[in-house]
Order: sequence, then structure tokens, then C-alpha cells
Amino acid sequence: MLHNRGPLLTIDVGSRETAREDIAEINEQYIGGRGVGTRLTHERIPFDADPLGPANRLVFSTGPMQSSTMSFTGRMSCTGVSPLTDGLLSSNAGGFMSRNFADTGYSAVEITGASDELIAIHIRDDGVEFEPVPELAGETVGETVAYLEAEHDITADQTAVIGPAGENQVRFASIMTSEERAFGRGGLGAVLGSKNVKAITVGGDSAPEIEIPSTQMEIHREAATDDNIMKRQGTVAVMDLANAMEGLPSYYFSEREFAGVEGINGSAVEEKKYKKGTCSACAFACKLPTRDEERGVETEGPEFEVAMAFGSNSGVDDIVDVMQSNELCDQYGLDAISAGNTVAAYLASEDAFGDVDLIHETVEKIARREGIGDTLAEGIDRCYEELGVENWTVKGMDFAAHEGRVLHGQGLSYAVSNRGADHMYSVFYSVEYPLVPEEDALDPEGTLGKADRLVERENLMAVNDAGVVCKFSRDYMNPDRYEALFGADFEDLLAVGDRIVTLERHFNNQRGLDREDDTLPYDLPDLEEALGEYYDARGWEDGVVPDAAVPA
Repeated sequence: MLHNRGPLLTIDVGSRETAREDIAEINEQYIGGRGVGTRLTHERIPFDADPLGPANRLVFSTGPMQSSTMSFTGRMSCTGVSPLTDGLLSSNAGGFMSRNFADTGYSAVEITGASDELIAIHIRDDGVEFEPVPELAGETVGETVAYLEAEHDITADQTAVIGPAGENQVRFASIMTSEERAFGRGGLGAVLGSKNVKAITVGGDSAPEIEIPSTQMEIHREAATDDNIMKRQGTVAVMDLANAMEGLPSYYFSEREFAGVEGINGSAVEEKKYKKGTCSACAFACKLPTRDEERGVETEGPEFEVAMAFGSNSGVDDIVDVMQSNELCDQYGLDAISAGNTVAAYLASEDAFGDVDLIHETVEKIARREGIGDTLAEGIDRCYEELGVENWTVKGMDFAAHEGRVLHGQGLSYAVSNRGADHMYSVFYSVEYPLVPEEDALDPEGTLGKADRLVERENLMAVNDAGVVCKFSRDYMNPDRYEALFGADFEDLLAVGDRIVTLERHFNNQRGLDREDDTLPYDLPDLEEALGEYYDARGWEDGVVPDAAVPA
């Protein structure tokens, strides 16, 4: 089976000590990326670790596909205990860092401990340097990247940095790479901030030699030549469909249609797009560099989730206002989905939907934990009672845009996901809109009979995250191509995904999560019975992994 190569580098930022360790067996069993990160953190983080304490660890890892020249492979993974969900969580980011990371020769880098001063860590194939950077305290992502380039000739594509939100341990702070790409959901930026690490840089000339089958070129050619609407509008292309299905969360989830959708939809974004944007080696180029010269706003995006969170869910119908919110989140280092939804909750409490000045002011207050921002920085699950609003979260994570009250299988996915209400954990919405061929689609109505398909989707997405392969490759990947690329039977690959999901669930079980946490803030037909079907398909008992089922 194709898998990552290279040792683990452990960096204790408290003692300033480093160590190399052979993890060949783990790479062979878990491929790379999220798989290796999950296995390592499951073994090395105490089950009772404080997410913002020194015992928590962050594992950055690439996969074998970062040795390819195939589209959809410009991504890497970061894993640790989330301060937002209190469970084990992996986030992955696009951009250009992954191949620069691979150049260090390490398949994974683990950050542990806590520094007594603000530092940058420079990781090269010939050593690690710890640089005190007190002058970067409170600096934005852009300011930090500018410093690294001016002082060290290090480009944004070699960096993972936090903004003020990470330093202030906002529970949904991001780690930013390539300046505008995010290890977003779950607040791992706050974990890096708790360790007093402002930036990590990577480089070298020691990338492992991994032979990738020629199938990669077929996929790359198709990605380059296909006329896909995502190349023009990104994920926001689905917004009109969602709105037509009465499935676009609006006004802090109180409504499911938005009258101002034309002001924030795919066409609105496409009008502001001024050039192509992509990730490393990818010819699909679905990113959205956007600009409004009249108001002086320039950013990358927004994608569908952010256009929902800062758009329809906040009562805003002007794409430039949403672009500005998106850019503020990138510069302060905030997960724009959680930031937008949390701001929407605040707007609901103040009866202030559509107040753009208040929105932008509140984003900054959250990042700096000033005034009401200190309350909102804890996330919806920890502040909804004080705001007097409903708790639109699962396991502490607020909802993505794909509406589970309309796409019932996606709703079931939100309930059982180890990450909470995250759309990318199974990407089940794709089979219910549908965004897949008719023969692969499912009726969005109902939850029963979908468990087996959901398990397969979760396992396959875990394989993608281990690979690391972008999930937007779905139109170009099939079981035969997975087998050709990874040199393994499709069912064996799904078994790797099952081990990853099971380890995540087991870790979270040890932290007290069980069936009671697999719930939703709204009713779905036959949800309890569907949960039973899902647990049976997984071999779990009421949401708990039996000891005998924990991967060795």
C-alpha cells in the first residue's frame, strides 16, 4: 500500500529539545496525514489532557501523494485535541506548504510542551532553530509573514502562523498557511498559541522518493481540461441550489431561505474574481482571489460556508461586506465559519442582523478578546445561554452551511461525526443535493437505511485525509483509481479509514463522549433508530468503541 516515508520529528518547545523517531510501521498502517496524526496523538496525548495545556500535542503531517504532480494534492494535515470540541480533531489546509514540509524529509512533526516566550520555530532538513519573536506579539497573519520574508527570506508558502486570535486562545482560532489558507475548524490555532508559538517555517531538500502510479496523470489532465463550475465560482456555486431547496441557513439558523441570495451567490463572487487561484500542483484551480477596487477590499474567497456564516446567517446581502469579513478572519487567524456563526448568534441576541459595522467590529473584538469578544471567543456552545439564543452546535462545533433539516443523511452525519457539525467529515451532502451522478445519489428525505453509506463515506474521507487528497477530487476518483494510486484493494483502503475514525472515537470516549453527544438541536425522522443502525455498522455499543475493537 502506498504510504508516507520519513521519520517523526518531536519538538518540545518548553525544553527546546528535539528528537527523531522511526515511524515506518505507523506510516505503513495509516498511510500519512490524518491517519498518522491520529495514531500518534491517540498514543501520546493523555486522555485527560487540557486542550490548552502543555500536554496537548499538535502533529503536522503530509501524505504520499505530496510526492506526486497530481491535481488535488496541495494539502496537509494537523491533529490535536480541540479546544472547541474537547475531542481529538484533524484539520487540513490547502495552499503550498505541504511540499515545502515534505522537503524537510520528515513525514510528521510533533509540537509539545509550552514555551516561556513567544517564538518562531524554523524546521529544516539539517536542524531546528528556536527564534524568540517578542516583537510579533499581537501582529496579524500578514504582518507576521512579512517579517519572516524580510528577516529570513522565507515565503508565505513555507509558513504556518497564528494571528492575534491564536495568541489570545480564541477557541476557534486557525493556523494560517500561504497567508490565506487555514487549518480552520476546531481551534488548533489556539493550541499553537497556548504553546507560545507564533510561527513555524519549513524547508529543505530532502523530500522522500515515493513512486506514484501513472494514473496520477490521467486525473491531472482531466482536472486541467474539465469545464467545472467550481473553477469559476468555487463552492459558493451550490448556494442557489441550497436556497431553492429551502436549505440555506439564514438569520442564525432561524430561517432556511434568504431573499438577498443573489447578492452573495456564486455569480456575485465570480464578478469579483480577478484571477485564477490554486493549491500546489493543482490544475483544477478552484480558489477565489477576489477584489473590489471601489472599496479597496481584496481577499481569497469567500467560499460557500463563509458566504453563509457572514452572509445569509448574519443577514448580509452584499458580497463585498462578506469579502471584508473573510479577510478580517484571515488576518486575525480565525476560522471564518465559526467566527461568522458566532457573530450571527450575537446579532440575534442584539436584534442587529445586517449591521455590517457591528459585524466587523465584533470580529476584531473576538480576536483580541475585548469586551463582548471575550465572551464570544469561547464559541457558541459556551456562550449561548449568556446570549439568550439557541445552541446551534454538535459536540461544541457550530454548523456548516449544508442544511441537515433538508439533507437528512447529512444531518445524521453531523450528529455522529467525531468532529461535530462539520460538513467535510463525510461530505454526505454531495449524494443528497445531489452533486454526484444519478446512480450514486440518495433521496435527501429520511435517515433510515443510510448508515452503511455514511460509514463508507466517513472511511473514504479519512483515506483522502491520510493520502492527502483534496475532497473536491470526487468527480475524478473512483474505486479503480484509488486502487491504482494506492496499490491496494479498495476495501483495504476503507479499512484504514475505519481504523482512523475508530481511534478518534475511542479517544473521545475516554474523554467522556458517548451516545448522548451524538445529537442535534432539531428533530429528524427516526434519528434514534438511525443512530442504532450507524453504531451497528461500526460495531460500537451506544456510541462507544468496545475495548476489543480498538486498533492495536
